[in-house]
Amino acid sequence: MKVLFVSPSFYPARHYGGPTAINYSFCNTLATNDDVELKVLATDADGPGKRIDFKRDQTQTGYPIKYCRVMFPPDIAPMLLLRLPGAIQWADIVHLNSVYSFTTLPALVLCRLLNKPLVWSTMGALQRWDGSTRSRVKRLWEWACNQLARPARVALHVTSEQEKLESEEKIPNADAIVLKNGIDLPSVSYEKEHGTRLSLLYIGRLHPIKGIDNLLKALALVATPVELSICGFGPTAYEEDLQSLVHQLKLAERVTFHGRVDGESKEQHFRRAHVCVAPSHKEAFCTVVLESLARGVPVIASTGTPWRAVEDVGCGLCVDNSPAELARAIDEIATMPLADMGARGRRWMADEFSWQKVTDEMLAHYRGFLQNEPRPRKQTIEAASS
Repeated sequence: MKVLFVSPSFYPARHYGGPTAINYSFCNTLATNDDVELKVLATDADGPGKRIDFKRDQTQTGYPIKYCRVMFPPDIAPMLLLRLPGAIQWADIVHLNSVYSFTTLPALVLCRLLNKPLVWSTMGALQRWDGSTRSRVKRLWEWACNQLARPARVALHVTSEQEKLESEEKIPNADAIVLKNGIDLPSVSYEKEHGTRLSLLYIGRLHPIKGIDNLLKALALVATPVELSICGFGPTAYEEDLQSLVHQLKLAERVTFHGRVDGESKEQHFRRAHVCVAPSHKEAFCTVVLESLARGVPVIASTGTPWRAVEDVGCGLCVDNSPAELARAIDEIATMPLADMGARGRRWMADEFSWQKVTDEMLAHYRGFLQNEPRPRKQTIEAASS
C-alpha cells in the first residue's frame, strides 16, 4: 500500500507543538509495517518567518520526506505544488493534515481529479468556540473544501464524537472516522518532591482558547498552597496580558513563565509536576493529557476537552473551566493519592493509546477505503509505475 502524507509542516519543525509530534510518531509507526510504502511531502516551515535548520536537526526516519522551501508567508511553497500531482498519482491513498493551509485545496482538487481516496486529519480546526476569529473567511474556505470533497472518497479523521459532529456540519460531503491519537511511553519515576506547595503544570500554546486566564484566577481562590509553571509561547501581546494578570492577582511568587520547552527541559517540568492542568474552553483532543498521563502525572482537564474518562479511570478530574470550579478541583486533587493516580493513568495509556494500536486501526480504515472503491484505470496504474 502506497501512502502519501501531506502536511504544511513536519518534524523537526517544533513551532506548531503537539500536532507535529503526533504526525511524526504516527508516520514512524506506519512506516514499520511491511506492506506500507510511505512518503511525506511537506514544507520547511517552522513558524512565522522561520524554517527548519537541517544542519542542526536532520533526522533519519526510514522513509523519504521531501521538504519544500517556503517562498511566501505564511507557508506557501511553490515547489510543493509542482510535486503534488506526481506524488498523488503515485499513491494508493493520500493522508492530508491541516485545514486552513495552502496545501488543502490543491490536495482536494487533485485527489478528486485522480480518483484517489483521501483521509484528512483536521486536528480540531473545524470546531468553534465563543472566541473564534475570522469566522466568515473560515466559512468560505470550508464551503470550497466541501465542494471539492467527493462523497465516499474523503474521510475526516477526528479524535472525539463532539469533533465528529462539528466537523461533519462544516464538511457534509465527507464522513468522519473517530480515532484517537497515540503516545510514546517514556521511562518515568513516580517519586515526587513533596515540598510545601502542590506543583501545577500548564504546558502548551498560550492562546485565549486555552483558558489560562481562568486558571490564574483560580489560583487566587484556592486554599491549597500551590505553584504553577506555565510552559509555552504565543503572541507577545497575549503573553503580556497573562503576566499583567499575574501581577494584578498578586501571584508573582507562585507563577513562573518558562517559555517554550523541548526535550530534556520539558521532561524536567513533567518530573517536577504533581498535577498537569488543561483548562481549555475547547479542545479536539488535548495531547498534553496523554503526555502527562504517560509520565505518571495526574490531570485536571476541563469539560471543553474530550477527557471525562480520566475520572472513570481514576487518574484525574474533569471539571468546568470556570475559576471557581478549577479552584475546587485543585483543592480536591491535593488530597488525593497522586502517585497511585499517575500509575493508573500510565497503565491506561499503555493499554489503549499505544501508537501501534492507533496505527493498526488507521490501516484498517485505509484498507476499507481501498477495498470498497474501484481501482484506478489501467493507464493510470501504468503511469504511476513508470
